[in-house]
Amino acid sequence: MKFLMGVLLAFLLFLPMQPIAAMPLSPQLTLEQLFTTPQLQKEWFAPSFLNQISLTQVEQIIENIENTLGSYQEVQVDGSDYLIVFEQGIVPTKLVLDSNNQISGLLFQAPISQGMSLKVAKEMFRSLPGKVSFLVLEDNSQLAALRANQPLAVGSAFKLAVLKALKQQIDSGILAWDDVVKLEEKQKSLPSGMLQTWPDGSSLTLQTLATLMISVSDNTATDILINVVGRDLVESFAPRNRPFLTTREAFVLKNPQNQSLLERYRQGNETSRREVINQSPSYPLPSVDIFNANTVAVDVEWFFTAKELCELMTTVADLPLMSINPGVARPNDWSRIAFKGGSEPGVLNLTTLLEAKDGKTYCVAATWNNTVSLDETRFTAIYGGAIAGLK
Repeated sequence: MKFLMGVLLAFLLFLPMQPIAAMPLSPQLTLEQLFTTPQLQKEWFAPSFLNQISLTQVEQIIENIENTLGSYQEVQVDGSDYLIVFEQGIVPTKLVLDSNNQISGLLFQAPISQGMSLKVAKEMFRSLPGKVSFLVLEDNSQLAALRANQPLAVGSAFKLAVLKALKQQIDSGILAWDDVVKLEEKQKSLPSGMLQTWPDGSSLTLQTLATLMISVSDNTATDILINVVGRDLVESFAPRNRPFLTTREAFVLKNPQNQSLLERYRQGNETSRREVINQSPSYPLPSVDIFNANTVAVDVEWFFTAKELCELMTTVADLPLMSINPGVARPNDWSRIAFKGGSEPGVLNLTTLLEAKDGKTYCVAATWNNTVSLDETRFTAIYGGAIAGLK
């Protein structure tokens, strides 16, 4: 799962006609200048950065943040990182300056609205176009719900079901975390992830595969694990997802070149759909570029309710690998965080289990589906505000 506001930036104070070099700006002032100067200047950015992203794109990112959280207020130090404070929330930010006082690294993390009541968060989610579900549980008690029993496409959040199946087989002694499998070409999928670039025959433990599946949402790792635990076991935790697709199978079905295969899948019953996916290995994967903007066959997905996602999360949240990527929640605010999300154009899910410092446990799940691309910044800000209101 990635957020569109994540960027790398660079800053260089440049006064060509001055005989004496200007005093370098502090990290806080470097960040502040990005939000207080009317127009960004090319000279502020390192060449290596400008090879990756244009000034126009940077301005769009900044404008998107301000449209979501209001006007800039200040920059605060947050350990080795920073918090950029706005009228209506904050953006946790990581910054690295190089020896030339250029920003060699800057990551704008998910914006977090000011802590809001669950009632307000629910109404803000309700106002979004398309279909939205939202659920907040404290232990087993429901604190807020919006269409929490409506199945929606959840993207990579389905990997919670795969992890539950793996954990069950390990707990029963059928498998072990240190069991090793070999990477095969036929298992390689598209990003997200990295294993699709690794050489065939690479040895991988189940622990490594599970960690990559959750922390960086590695699709190839996911498909290997589905093969290891068995599709039928995963389906027992996802009854409306039959056949339960691997990511590679889903990508093949979404490939515009394979339209006839997709139509056969759409028109088929469970038995004929299984026949279709059995034939899918002989069909090509699409270019990853087709998922950059417009929605692509969003009926080929994994469908869960918010309630089901919280149930799945509860069964795997104790695994240390669930806390590697905390998602939207701020680790300093909680004793423990377990997170998994998912997205593709038109689909967005965030599911988090939070253990408060007073011992209370919360699950917060939210899903958004629409026929057009989604405003991820808006959605994550509302979600983050709901979490902030719980602490």
